[in-house]
Amino acid sequence: MPPRLASPTTSLLALLLCTLGALTGCKPDARPPPVVASGPEAAVRQLARHLHDNDLQGFARDAVPAADYARLESAWRDGRSRWPLTELPLDDQLEPLLTTLAAPDAERTLQQGFKRNFANQGKDLKDAARSLGLFGVQYVKREGVFTDEERVHYAQVIAALGDWAERAPLSDPKRGAAAIPPLVAAARRTGLSTAQSFHDAGMTGSLHRLSPFLAQAKAVLADYGLPLDRSLAELDTTLVEQKGDLARVRIAYPLGRRRIDTVVSLQRRGGRWYLSDHLRRAEQALAAPAGETAAAEILPVPAAKAD
Repeated sequence: MPPRLASPTTSLLALLLCTLGALTGCKPDARPPPVVASGPEAAVRQLARHLHDNDLQGFARDAVPAADYARLESAWRDGRSRWPLTELPLDDQLEPLLTTLAAPDAERTLQQGFKRNFANQGKDLKDAARSLGLFGVQYVKREGVFTDEERVHYAQVIAALGDWAERAPLSDPKRGAAAIPPLVAAARRTGLSTAQSFHDAGMTGSLHRLSPFLAQAKAVLADYGLPLDRSLAELDTTLVEQKGDLARVRIAYPLGRRRIDTVVSLQRRGGRWYLSDHLRRAEQALAAPAGETAAAEILPVPAAKAD
């Protein structure tokens, strides 16, 4: 079985799926009053715009009703929630990733690890990307706690990312050497490398600190041929149907060499529209017992077979 792709670049790829599946001690920048989306299509485009602009606070604010946002902030402080980070397919890897990148000698150790495990190993990485892509598509189609809409969407996304990874210069030593220092610097600037640091910063503060890291991660992926900002900027929406406070919207956007085409459901609450999946997962986070952080579904990796 091919090795698991576990470099900073490929880990960030998994973590940034939130921008597509969907998406403190530092004082937030002053921002203009938020613009209220007036319909189902506008609500979807608004969330995409927040992710394009690396505005994680804005994304979270507009993903759920204001009352739920306040409750989620309290649940974060109580250790019951890490929403919206739990929108990530591998949310439990974010803290270890930041810890690794922010370590005192991270530049040297990561450079050494890249040279040892990935540099000039193009064929092995392509084979691994192909195998993991095929496995991931079959997994989301058959296993896990996903809605039918999520299965259709995630299967397309994984296939597109697998296709990209097969062609991306992931083993290029020069690109690897150039990518690591800015990621390390961005991770250190967050000040988020332990569970306690996330707790102390709170939900709003943590999202504020993570926004510049998201921007740097997207810049690295763009250099590897995956411009996520283009995917978000070129997202198209079409209203499929609206019945009272329920609606379905078709979304389409480019991802690598492919085009994703799927349908999402929305609900209207208090005159505003929200993605049903976001509401569902936020409610699950709020229902978690005290002291237990709600966990997102984790995509497993098949164990290597013995020789």
